[in-house]
Amino acid sequence: MNEQRSGRPRASSRETLAEAACELFLEQGYEGTSIADIATRAGVSRSSFFNYFASKADILWAGLDERIAALASRLESDETTDAASAVRSALTDLGADLAPDSLALAIVNADAMGLEAELEREAGVRRSRIAATVSARVRRGGADGIRSRVAGAAHAGAVLAAIEAWAHDGAGRAPLARTLAEALDAASPTLPIPVRQLRVVVRAEDFGDALAFYRDELGLVEQESYQGEGGARVAILGAGRATLELSNPAQVAVIDRVETDGDAPSDPIRIAFEVGDTAAVVSALADAGAEVEASARETPWRSLNARLRGPAGLQVTIFQELGSE
Repeated sequence: MNEQRSGRPRASSRETLAEAACELFLEQGYEGTSIADIATRAGVSRSSFFNYFASKADILWAGLDERIAALASRLESDETTDAASAVRSALTDLGADLAPDSLALAIVNADAMGLEAELEREAGVRRSRIAATVSARVRRGGADGIRSRVAGAAHAGAVLAAIEAWAHDGAGRAPLARTLAEALDAASPTLPIPVRQLRVVVRAEDFGDALAFYRDELGLVEQESYQGEGGARVAILGAGRATLELSNPAQVAVIDRVETDGDAPSDPIRIAFEVGDTAAVVSALADAGAEVEASARETPWRSLNARLRGPAGLQVTIFQELGSE
């Protein structure tokens, strides 16, 4: 074995040991590979192995563990008043410039390496560490016990889910940052912020038609509904993540040039819905009675946008994020 590896430098390093370990995991499986096997393949002594790793599992997780330790140190010492921003910023930095390593390789080749159970168990340990760190920071920011624990669990899950998706998508093809941002967006509603919800209140003269259009045709989820005296009715429809986009007149003009042919200028308030397939949604909404003010077109910022006039007089943009080319 050593003769086959005569070209490998004698001096040990984490990269050399990790490469040797992953080769062996693929050849003979994780359980069938000992620390002595790894050291021999790397051309170092067994005792030298422990200068770099505490266990076989540490080979896969050491890089991420260092980042989790840095995350814990950063959030423990953070004294800013905005816990939500502190958590988001720290978790974003955790994934910054993360290069494909033995963990990404193991995730993709878990079956061949016999690593499924091991990865699930060790991922649980890392989720717990991140969750505890985030939860503690959120609680110091004023959240109660339940909210802080939910926020910790959500953000820890987001980090591990992003790494797994990134690995399967080809970790070397794109940075982790975009996938991680998407995952953190999904977890962000659990963070404490002064304004907890954006709700757009619309006067609908034909309530039934408007409800059928936005709930049944567009697909918004009816979360609450009430009836009162004199025929009063209200329905609260969930539309995913809520944001408020503020644009000055110059930016509105840019958007109108990109999104329309210039014949459907933006109302002072325009509602935008992100969907998975702009063309299909626009076709369905047009069949349901919406007026298409501008057909679907790709924007310079890689989204597919269309503009409609829906019930209750709402001007609506339907957009689909296309991602990087």
